[in-house]
Amino acid sequence: MRLMVWVAAITLVIDQLSKWLVVHVMALDTRLAIDVLPPVLNFRMAWNYGVNFGLFGGGSGATRWVLISVALGIVLVVLVWLRRDPPGRMGMAAAGLLVGGAIGNVIDRLLYGAVADFLNMSCCGIDNPFAFNVADIAIFAGAAGLVLAPGRQDGKRLKKGA
Repeated sequence: MRLMVWVAAITLVIDQLSKWLVVHVMALDTRLAIDVLPPVLNFRMAWNYGVNFGLFGGGSGATRWVLISVALGIVLVVLVWLRRDPPGRMGMAAAGLLVGGAIGNVIDRLLYGAVADFLNMSCCGIDNPFAFNVADIAIFAGAAGLVLAPGRQDGKRLKKGA
């Protein structure tokens, strides 16, 4: 469990530090766009009031609190699951990514009323209109890792190939 806490803490710090630098130091919230390595990497300010790709982003105060509650509920479910059926080191690291990313986006909703998305990547003639952040990457990687990490079965660790 200690590994999960460390990974979550490091993920949270990297996420919040990157958002603070981009929004407050680089003033992306007023500049709106900074080309870093066009078209592969750009900073594009996007305040996400909903979930992925702005879905359910009505911007109401109720939506904000519902999304905060859902994120914290998911974190709680993951923590309970980890206590009951620890998935091993790789699974614990994946859970840390998911938990740290979820808490990072919750902090954004509490501070700004929306999630600060700023990373935009395009390639090969495809112009990606969407932005994301470090927390989003961590949540995706953590969820994928938890799906792929073997758990326990009948109190014993699953063996490779079983």
